[in-house]
Amino acid sequence: MSAGGGPLVVRTVDYHAAGEPFRIVTEGLPPTPGDSVAERRAIAIGAGGSPTAPRPGRLDTVRQLLTREPRGHPGMYGGFLVPPDDGEAHLGVLFFHKDGYSTACGHGTIALGAWAVDSGLVEAPDDGTVRVRIDVPSGRVTALVHRAGGRTGAVTFRNVPTRVVARKLPVATSVGTLEVDLADSGACYASYAVPEVSTAALPGLVALGREIRAALVDRYDLYGVVFHQELPDTPTGPSQRNVTVFADGQVDRSPCGSGTSARLALLAADGLIGPGDELRHESVIGTVFTGRTVGEHPRGGLLTEVTGQAHRTGEHRFVLEEFDELGTGFLLP
Repeated sequence: MSAGGGPLVVRTVDYHAAGEPFRIVTEGLPPTPGDSVAERRAIAIGAGGSPTAPRPGRLDTVRQLLTREPRGHPGMYGGFLVPPDDGEAHLGVLFFHKDGYSTACGHGTIALGAWAVDSGLVEAPDDGTVRVRIDVPSGRVTALVHRAGGRTGAVTFRNVPTRVVARKLPVATSVGTLEVDLADSGACYASYAVPEVSTAALPGLVALGREIRAALVDRYDLYGVVFHQELPDTPTGPSQRNVTVFADGQVDRSPCGSGTSARLALLAADGLIGPGDELRHESVIGTVFTGRTVGEHPRGGLLTEVTGQAHRTGEHRFVLEEFDELGTGFLLP
């Protein structure tokens, strides 16, 4: 509820990037304590490092309100706008989903780049490309927003350093011991090749993704599992279909921006993609991101770029009335 005892009111602008939703909260947030975006995330999840650190409180109330039914759904994703770490960035963001707060989000960065230009926060030419610098919990990322005829088109997400973490790591599961590859692209992802990525195969992949994450989360702070299917190469490089299962069984409808970045690091390590090549990365619903490596990152690791489209889907004024017995809502299994 609001400080005055009336209804809680939250305003959002919603986008999707290749089918995955991104709900940008523009009004209704409480102050977010912390000196950096990373610290604000730590405080938001109740890990501020001090017994007296602020607890999630109203910020988490808003997260639950927007990701639970009847105002959201278990696949909802979004971002709280917060101050950047310094004046070199245009904005900061705390990424959120139904289970909490993530350190990285490529499709969200693509959506935020489009929103920053569309809303006038960042001035952009009618034709050309503008950089939108965004502070996220894993560091500073850039959205290169491409414009033509006064319209925002594709957006290229330039990520934090991406590094291979482990290869052929054995994981015991209900279907046997699997060997997975790990890469950190702002969040840690496991990769595992499967014969088929499809909506029909999705229930089994979600269950397996939960098992793999549960087995590795304590050792590697694993965020998600990228199941990928090989497709015929294109003239410009490899092609794969994937579905990323993250957090507690949440399914990325897009090809997963930071997951694509993780796949690029592994493909580069295997010599399957190099400078000038492009990965065509298709999602479980058929949408596409393209990814490329662009050399070494200035801070070490691999510098990657992922390009996709984002589109606005709505503007909303959500209300939590004082006597609503469902409160912030519910999640069905």
